[in-house]
Amino acid sequence: MTDQPVPTTAAGEATTARGEQTRQLILETAMRLFRERGYARTTMRAIAQEAGVAVGNAYYYFGSKERLIQEFYNRTQREHLAAARPVLDRESDFAARLAGVLHAAIDVLTPSHDFAASFFKVAAEPSSPLSPFSPESAGPRQASIDLFAEVLTGSTAKVDPELRPHLPELLWLAYMGTVLYWVYDRSPGQARTRTLINGAVPLIDRLVTLSRLRVLRPVTRQIIDLVRALRH
Repeated sequence: MTDQPVPTTAAGEATTARGEQTRQLILETAMRLFRERGYARTTMRAIAQEAGVAVGNAYYYFGSKERLIQEFYNRTQREHLAAARPVLDRESDFAARLAGVLHAAIDVLTPSHDFAASFFKVAAEPSSPLSPFSPESAGPRQASIDLFAEVLTGSTAKVDPELRPHLPELLWLAYMGTVLYWVYDRSPGQARTRTLINGAVPLIDRLVTLSRLRVLRPVTRQIIDLVRALRH
């Protein structure tokens, strides 16, 4: 049997680099069109045409608009982690770390605010793969929960031992509520969302601290039982 030629490393690297460049071009084009036209009115054909690639090529990298949004989720989560890193490296106070991470999220999301409301109508559908609670969103969802776990583990907060393993998920749920408020926040620069964060974080910090009190243990256990029930 005649051996088939094997691409050189340099050629393979060049092909990979070109492929990644095309992939990023398609993604950036899609995000721009989503902002300009809205998610529902933007087709894969329009994205391919605007990016200057064949429709088949666009589908090769992203099998659907939903896959584009999933990649947007992944990229946003990476950017969120990078934006939050200075606060996490600098602060040990739980409230400061949590506020910094939430504000960093809004900083990262701000360029997408104009199309967020129209997109959320699709993501809010329970059966939609774009839902942050869907199986398709498991990767970025877990990465976000892991970030809130780092908020906790790198802090000096004293937390009820039973609550500690569940708290990152509860913080993520609070984050989802903040994002929902941000989506529909029409104040200049979404200033009300910043006010919400600044007002809610001290309350969360206080509740986390109080969770260790014996008198509140029954309430803490009820919260834990609820979280467990919602997972199944």
